[in-house]
Formats: sequence, C-alpha cells, structure tokens
Amino acid sequence: MGFVLSDELLGAFAPIVVYWVYSGIYVSLSSLESYRLHSKVEEDEKNLVSKSNVVKGVLLQQFIQAIVAILLFTVTGSDADSSKTKQFSLLVLASQCVTAMLVLDTWQYFMHRYMHHNKFLYKHIHSQHHRLVVPFAYGALYNHPVEGLILDTIGGALSFLISGMSPRTSIFFFSFATIKTVDDHCGLCLPGNLFHMFFKNNTAYHDVHHQLYGSKFNFSQPFFVMWDRILGTYMPYSLEKRKDGGFEARPTKQVKD
Repeated sequence: MGFVLSDELLGAFAPIVVYWVYSGIYVSLSSLESYRLHSKVEEDEKNLVSKSNVVKGVLLQQFIQAIVAILLFTVTGSDADSSKTKQFSLLVLASQCVTAMLVLDTWQYFMHRYMHHNKFLYKHIHSQHHRLVVPFAYGALYNHPVEGLILDTIGGALSFLISGMSPRTSIFFFSFATIKTVDDHCGLCLPGNLFHMFFKNNTAYHDVHHQLYGSKFNFSQPFFVMWDRILGTYMPYSLEKRKDGGFEARPTKQVKD
C-alpha cells in the first residue's frame, strides 16, 4: 500500500521544502561575485545576526505557518469535499491566483509600512528582519515571530480565503510565492532571471529597502510595486557595475530625511 499525502498536508509543507531547496540553489551560486549586489565580505561584516540564528528563526516561523495552514484547511474543508460541487477552469484558477497576489501584496504593503512608521513596532519587531543589511536567500523569512504571524501567516490566510482557492491550488500558489520571496532576498542579479524580467519588484528593488537610505521606500512585496507608486514610496534606482566586481542598486533621486 503506497503512502499518499493529502493536498492539505502538501499545501502546508510543500512551500517549506521549496524554500530550502531554492535557497540551497542560491547558496551554491553565492560565490559568483560578478553578479552579487554586495560582496561576501560585506555580507559577513554588515549583517547583525549569525546565519545559525537566521536558520533557527526561519524554522520557527515555518513551524507556525504549517500549524496555521493545517488548521485553516481543517476549518474550510478539503478538496475532496469541494470537488464534488465545483468545476474549475483555467480562467477561474488564474483569477484566483491574481486575486491572491493582489490581496497578499495589499496586506503586506500596509502592514510592512506601518511597522516602519510605528517606532515601537519597528524597534521591538520589524528591526529583526533588518539585521540583514545584506540580504541572502535563506534569510527571506527571517522575522520576529509576531511579524511572521501578521505579515506572512495572516496575509497568506487572507489571500487563500478571499481568492477562494482550494488546498490543491494553494500548493502551487504558495510555492510560487515562496520562490519569489527567496529570489527577492538572494542578493544576486543573474542574467536571464525571469523574475527580473516580469516583475519590477525584484532583488535589486528590495535591496534598496534594506539599505539605510531606502528604509522609507519600496515597502511593496512580494509581487508588484503598485502601492509604492500610488502612495509615493517608490524609489527609482539604477543598477550599476561596481569597480571591484558585481552590481550596486543606486537611487536615482535625492533622499530626504
């Protein structure tokens, strides 16, 4: 008798597996200095948290997310139940995914921005993520547990519920969202990267936010930049070659304190 995982369990744990596998790919490429936004020396010297603590923090957040996902699937019912009454077309699936993307982006923009503007929340919660001055792939979900719960776990639950997607669809959507988030923190501008081609919100865009001059800009994550543009927090930048190799995302407008 074969062992078969339910869609609900896959929906809860597949994004976690994807996170570490995709991060591992970028770790193996991290020595490519000619494509890095920051040198390895900068990564080691500027970051304010050890990589072992980053791993522990991410695993804690993923544990919480998995528990919430299982509870959410239990409350909303399984694919086996919903498939009896619903027939999904590709158009419906696409609509659900786009809706989920917009919901997730909207929730994360306003929560993320508020955590920067509220001094208490920034000091005691969001500043933990900004200990990564030089982001790297597997640090994408390194957050204070409260931030992880508010931004990622609740944001993901809302996008799932409002879009009306099934647990099976959520496997693919949240795995894709995980890959996108890891890519945004990878610190590498590789040629042919499809995320950089199709999304303005990419590695360089988010790197600007992690620098001191960009902490009040580029709050949007993980997909689009619409809220930054609409609400005036978009910081344009140019990608320039560094003399010592690699790239640098440089703001193209003056930053006011």
